[in-house]
Amino acid sequence: MALSRREFLGGAALAPLAARAFGAPASVPTRAFGRTGAQVSVIGFGGGTRFVSYQDEDEALAVLGHAIDLGINYLDTAHSYGGGKSEERIGRLMAARRKDVFLATKLGARKADDARRQLELSLKRLRTDRLDVLHVHSLESPEDLEAIEARDGVLGVVMEARDQKITRFAGITGHAHPLAMKMALERHDFDCAQMALNAARARMSFDDAGPRTHPMGDGSYEDLALPVAIAKKMGVIAMKVFGQDRLIGTAPPEKLLYYALSLPVSLTSLGMPRPELVDRNAELARGFRPLPEGEREKLRASIAEPSRRALAQYLRQHRDA
Repeated sequence: MALSRREFLGGAALAPLAARAFGAPASVPTRAFGRTGAQVSVIGFGGGTRFVSYQDEDEALAVLGHAIDLGINYLDTAHSYGGGKSEERIGRLMAARRKDVFLATKLGARKADDARRQLELSLKRLRTDRLDVLHVHSLESPEDLEAIEARDGVLGVVMEARDQKITRFAGITGHAHPLAMKMALERHDFDCAQMALNAARARMSFDDAGPRTHPMGDGSYEDLALPVAIAKKMGVIAMKVFGQDRLIGTAPPEKLLYYALSLPVSLTSLGMPRPELVDRNAELARGFRPLPEGEREKLRASIAEPSRRALAQYLRQHRDA
């Protein structure tokens, strides 16, 4: 028998009570965030282009709130995302949900004065006076690293913010130059690092000059930068696990996600541009079992070289916005 609209709405109103009575889904699992002593959900909510793509503000906030309800506590945003829209959206929930989340943002400026202005504005947008992670955003090359670590560079601002307890932890992100990331992690006292880790980028010839063998190795984050981060007991955030969706179709999404989670990382940061992806990703996280090395090797081998090179080319040009 078909339900009337009144009966349907009445049933919907009772649904939250029923979920509590019969048991809500288990929360998303957590892992240690390196040596920091913090625990973070194994999947994080990516606040980049995928979050900004929601046209309806209320829908975007509802999706984010639902993710937090499911135990996705790591929120990843940046000063530049959506011209500030991402931070502003997250900020609208922080009065009620700040205690429930692990909040990370990023500074794209390279000069200290510009970085301080960005930090001040990011805190204002996020409606908070404290961060859990403040990253240097998007390390692009050894030359970029020199600008970051210069006397008047952004690195000093990030470390100063940590000293002043504006942020608990200091980090750096990158998706286009593994060697530069390796150098940065070796030189500086970061608490965490966010890097592109996926089955297509593993053991791949890649650098800014083009897809060729790098003099220090094959140029993947997995082989160059990740071992340094693990040796220094940093928290590691894997990103681009689906290759900005360019790997969807080359392998099942759950295999791509489980590949990254089978590495020694704290979490993966995922864009969720449709509401149903929040529930799907939370379910996958709850069902995660590490992929044996043989299965990971098989997955790597299944991705054709043209797909690998196309992804490398894309990431060299890609800028999170």
